[in-house]
Amino acid sequence: MKNLTWRALLVGVVLLAGIILLVPTFTPSLPPGWTKVLPKEKIHLGLDLQGGMHLVLEVEADQAVGNTAERLSEDLKETFRNEKIAFSKIEKVGNWDIEIMLPGTDQQNEIRPAVEKNFPTLKWVSGETRPDGSMRILLSLDDKEVDRIRKLAIAQGLETIRNRVDQFGVSEPDIRPEGEDRILVQLPGIQDPQRAVDLIGKTALLEFKLVAEGVSPQDVKEGKAPPGDKVYQMKQTDRTTRQKSDSQIVLQDRTLMTGEYITNAQVAIEHQFNNPYVSLEFDSQGSRLFERISEANVKKRLAIVLDGVVYSAPVIQEKISGGKASITGSFSMDEARDLAIVLRAGALPAPVKILEQRTVGPALGLDSIHKGVIASLVGGLGIIVFMIVYYSFSGFIADLALIMNVVLVLAGMALFGFTLTLPGIAGIALTIGIAVDANVLIYERIREEMRLGKTPRAAVETGYERATITILDANVTSLIAALVLWEFGTGPVKGFAVTLTVGLAANMFTAIFVTRVVFDYLLMERRVKTLSI
Repeated sequence: MKNLTWRALLVGVVLLAGIILLVPTFTPSLPPGWTKVLPKEKIHLGLDLQGGMHLVLEVEADQAVGNTAERLSEDLKETFRNEKIAFSKIEKVGNWDIEIMLPGTDQQNEIRPAVEKNFPTLKWVSGETRPDGSMRILLSLDDKEVDRIRKLAIAQGLETIRNRVDQFGVSEPDIRPEGEDRILVQLPGIQDPQRAVDLIGKTALLEFKLVAEGVSPQDVKEGKAPPGDKVYQMKQTDRTTRQKSDSQIVLQDRTLMTGEYITNAQVAIEHQFNNPYVSLEFDSQGSRLFERISEANVKKRLAIVLDGVVYSAPVIQEKISGGKASITGSFSMDEARDLAIVLRAGALPAPVKILEQRTVGPALGLDSIHKGVIASLVGGLGIIVFMIVYYSFSGFIADLALIMNVVLVLAGMALFGFTLTLPGIAGIALTIGIAVDANVLIYERIREEMRLGKTPRAAVETGYERATITILDANVTSLIAALVLWEFGTGPVKGFAVTLTVGLAANMFTAIFVTRVVFDYLLMERRVKTLSI
């Protein structure tokens, strides 16, 4: 009897805990003080139920490898200058090869040890002497380094996109890798899809470059400009008329500093013209670097370049210390906020390409919920009626366990923060069927024992003992399949696997344990002589 009391108490505690976990989901406003001591997590609705945006992005990882080769070519120039090694040209060619042109063959013996010492990720591909006496050397990134950069670009891209979405304020986003170089992004409840696409897809590579002096865009096009100068697009806004326009400006191609040192980016307002701009703060290393750059280039124009577009090119009047800078331009408030977000979250290590974009309207999501719930209710009601008609009062006990099973499934999803999707509702419906199947196995076994002349108590004890092994076998094999779907499935498959996994765990508790407690109470406590089954 004492054992029965403890088992009944356990059932009551589990049921109460499940109801408490579901209160935040079904109550618009929680009671005062609830969040201080009780759970506040609710069941998250997936994209197909809440509406929103579905994106599949491809990380162009080869571009990240090419960018690394570009930086290494600049570092090679700096190293050769410091070691006084003469060269005619150093530039990236192909995907990630670096071509070095030497005025003669004498420098070859100096270059190889310099490369091996300072650039261990570069391998020597070839070296050939030209008819004019010059020499061409071809270096390339090591294959292991190429693979490392690719994997790092995808991992960093995933984390950067996640940070951007979190700061954008989307609730319950689903962001995860898909395949080798793709990222799946689901944004439930998004109100402005295009703004979200612009925010996620922006590379946000911030660069500081010097404006080329005495060189026009036409000079660059005609080949009259010195090597290393390039033409960039520049966005401008007329202070008087507020009209926006695009122009061209020539910059030195060498990047003096990037946005990797940014620790904070906030939207601020110009007092004179009431325009939004983005205020930047650098870390200690970035502050020292920016101070040295400004000190060395007083009275020169420093261009602020974002994703290859110049937003401003102010004249450096004096050394700038304190680690602060600003980006002014023709920004709306939303544009300035989004720019601040991507700069805080960091630049994408490689561009991303949108392979698939779908938008699910909220009305379609509500319709899916309505139809899914109706289907589950109709199926569940049919099962409840069948169990009562076929098994009498014992069928009623099974129905109570069935209702508890659904409560525990939903509570489990709220507890672990799982997302409920339309396939997830189908998983709940399947769980109901599996739960009833377990009760049918037990009841049929009890019937067989009673036909053999056993007492109700002995029949229940033998029926549960013999049916439990079969139920465990069936549920465990189903659970293994559900876990495999959960681990390797994506999208709808994963949503189905989540509810099925939680449902199977709840089913073994309600079908085997809960109904047994009720039968033991009736037969041992109430001394019931006959069993309505």
